[in-house]
Amino acid sequence: MSQPVLGQVPFLPAGFALPPHPYLLVLTAAIAAVGFGLIRRRPPVTAAHILAFGPWIAVGAASHVLFVLGALPPAIEPLGGTPAVYLTTGAIAAAAWLTIDQIGPPERVPLALAVLGGIIALALTGVILANGAARGTLAVAWPLAGVLVSIPLTAIAWTILDRQRPEAAAVTGSVGIFVLFGHALDAATTAVGVDILGFGERTPLSQAILSIAESLPTEAILGTGWLFILVKLGLAGAIVVLFAEYVETEPTEGRLLLGFIAAVGLGPGIHNVLLFIATGGA
Repeated sequence: MSQPVLGQVPFLPAGFALPPHPYLLVLTAAIAAVGFGLIRRRPPVTAAHILAFGPWIAVGAASHVLFVLGALPPAIEPLGGTPAVYLTTGAIAAAAWLTIDQIGPPERVPLALAVLGGIIALALTGVILANGAARGTLAVAWPLAGVLVSIPLTAIAWTILDRQRPEAAAVTGSVGIFVLFGHALDAATTAVGVDILGFGERTPLSQAILSIAESLPTEAILGTGWLFILVKLGLAGAIVVLFAEYVETEPTEGRLLLGFIAAVGLGPGIHNVLLFIATGGA
């Protein structure tokens, strides 16, 4: 994470830039190809399919951490930046989905997709850990504390949503929980990074929220991350409620959109964890 730059689009992090034209052309062709394949085949989209992309989100996050650490091979390094890493991972994951859907029994597709993504994510995580160890900056305790905190935060947020909007909770189910967990992880790890490890938030809009918390009398006691956690979970819960009717009437499109919203939180959250572990706040 780095400090945001002046004049940047509020929703985009610092360093957001397209890759060189040859890479962009390849990515565009790959996305078009898998998009055509998905439209033509129209594989089923269940809650299990959405959850199966969790490990692939971790693949993208780990790839970007390796990019930040300067540990990617030069030939593929441009694919590790933002937004190229999202497009690259999405294209590979979609291609894997199409392939598995063609050759495997339908009921086993989500598990196979998740296992494949998990294997790749674990391999990349191993490279990140080795990099951190070689640098002498490996630190595990505080990043994992952020992960652990995100679990009860998710449970609390889901309990509130279930009591206040039981229909929305029933319709979205595990995908709704997935959304809340992704944003709880992002919020909790950001709070750890900013308040404890000394990182800066690189998305200007998020930094604005942290700046508000910094100006409050509670800053000396609670730090700045608590407000970010409240805002993130509040917005995530509101989105789940707003999308519930869409999921009920158009389950395929609704689940895909909620899955994308989950990825917007889960990806940065996993990125935070892996980067903090590898660098220890250095």
